[in-house]
Amino acid sequence: MDKNTLLNITIGDLFLKHPYTKDFFIDHLIPFEGHENYSINKLFEIIDEEVIEDKAINIELFINNILEYIELMSSYFVSENKVQNKVTIFPGTYKDGSEETFDMIEINKGEIISIVGPTGSGKSRLLADIEWAANLDTPTKRKVLINGRVLEPHERFSASNKLVAQLSQNMNFVMDLTVEEFLDLHATSRMVEDKEQMVNNIFAKANELAGEGFSKETPITQLSGGQSRALMIADTAILSKSPIILIDEIENAGIDRKKALELLVTEEKIVLMSTHDPILALMGDKRIVINNGGIEKVIDTTDEERNILTELETLDNTMMKMRNRLRYGKKLTFKEDL
Repeated sequence: MDKNTLLNITIGDLFLKHPYTKDFFIDHLIPFEGHENYSINKLFEIIDEEVIEDKAINIELFINNILEYIELMSSYFVSENKVQNKVTIFPGTYKDGSEETFDMIEINKGEIISIVGPTGSGKSRLLADIEWAANLDTPTKRKVLINGRVLEPHERFSASNKLVAQLSQNMNFVMDLTVEEFLDLHATSRMVEDKEQMVNNIFAKANELAGEGFSKETPITQLSGGQSRALMIADTAILSKSPIILIDEIENAGIDRKKALELLVTEEKIVLMSTHDPILALMGDKRIVINNGGIEKVIDTTDEERNILTELETLDNTMMKMRNRLRYGKKLTFKEDL
């Protein structure tokens, strides 16, 4: 929006086109109530000089600042709405400096990719390369493209508009807020249209994922580890604009892993997860095998492995049922538990 358009559009139309500008008027003590059908030019003509002086309103500065604010917020929303459909990884080097031998790896929206390998093999290093869209400038010397292009520095290192969200076992809250207050705060910062519905949706999904339910009134600092991770996964899946989700070893997170992955994929995220869990590994469409700091091979999940996954999930459900019975002070029996 240019200066001439800003000065001549009605304030009401400005608020409709850019809702966040209403708060800008309020924060700068501009008395617009009852004059929404006026242009900014007209508004400043009718404001009493004493009001302008009393509230220290600098008209020219206000106009310049709101133009900059509209430009900033518009660029923010444009970048948030860009669809990220593909991540491409080009080879780098192993820890010993030898070159990785794969041609390239393409990961598309809606895919789940598991990353497997021994402890210390370099799984987290691969996640970091993706998180920072490596451009031959990390220890692995890999290059990562997003939608087929190298990201600009401001895109790679933006704190406010990250392309990648990372979830791990070590997620804890430090703010003194209830679950509802936390979700409402995040929804407000994202300027969603129906905050109440959004908060209710995230809360319901979080309780589906958690092994033990919790209420909206629960202080987030009092959530268990599993409840905290369930809340963050639901919040990230539904409300976060980051199109790429990196998951670092959540097998012991105390959540329903299958439902968590299904939720993330349903929300059209690109999901990569580092894991030692065979169930999570086989849930992926393919798995990247890491060894000695490098990508050793890429394996597509076979139909036979998916059949094995079904058996593993049955065993896992049995184990979950046993854990819950023991947790609530019940005895295990062959008849009821096996």
